Amino acid sequence: MPLFYGTEIRSRLLLGTARYSSPAVLAEAVRRSRTDVVTVSLRRETAGGRQGGAFFELIRELGVRVLPNTAGCHSVAEAVLTAKMARDVFETDWIKLEVIGHQDTLQPDVFGLVEGARILTGEGFEVFPYTTDDLVVAERLLEAGCKVLMPWCAPIGSAMGPQNMQGLRAMRAEFPDVPLIVDAGIGRPSHATTVMELGYDAVLLNTAVAGAADPAAMAEAFAMAIDAGYAAHGAGMLEPRDMAVPSTPVIGKAVFS
Repeated sequence: MPLFYGTEIRSRLLLGTARYSSPAVLAEAVRRSRTDVVTVSLRRETAGGRQGGAFFELIRELGVRVLPNTAGCHSVAEAVLTAKMARDVFETDWIKLEVIGHQDTLQPDVFGLVEGARILTGEGFEVFPYTTDDLVVAERLLEAGCKVLMPWCAPIGSAMGPQNMQGLRAMRAEFPDVPLIVDAGIGRPSHATTVMELGYDAVLLNTAVAGAADPAAMAEAFAMAIDAGYAAHGAGMLEPRDMAVPSTPVIGKAVFS
């Protein structure tokens, strides 16, 4: 099972909690996903007043671990302040760090991300940075104190699936001992299987489940797809070939005159 900052989790699927049609739908999706880690935006929920309090109570009842995030933050100062507030509210040092740099693609500001990670790890946070698949940025984040990396595979909520397979493959090869979680852009269970087949440790997603016609059923489908991809990687898959190879032995076949 994955080990993040010394904590073992049971599931390789981390689930976001935004955009569900009702608390009941969210609760059922969480149960059927078998996840034990959910992400929560402090900004979104506290803005809901009493509804925010009810949401926090729902999460506690589900018995899952909370990974607060700094979603929507566009500066280091904003992200650091949000992280500190989240630690007080949720009583956890875990934080998913987002510093958004581009309004249309929601691509991370990697310069601000590294700076924010350095500040937060220095204050005892265990940072899960939402980053790109750039190896240099990844190295800087590790130097800043991060022990987990969360590269995107496509823009947040786009459902486009892996856009740079070579980049994701290279990151796995470059950091074989670092826990890697693919975050953002996954739209189908097959996308999740694909990245898990590369040897990633987990997948974090939200929109693909919350936006489905039946979120609970989709959550269960993703759970199975992620397990399948992880098992396939461990089993040792065949590499693509540029020519046909008969599956039936040629030697010993019947000969007709």
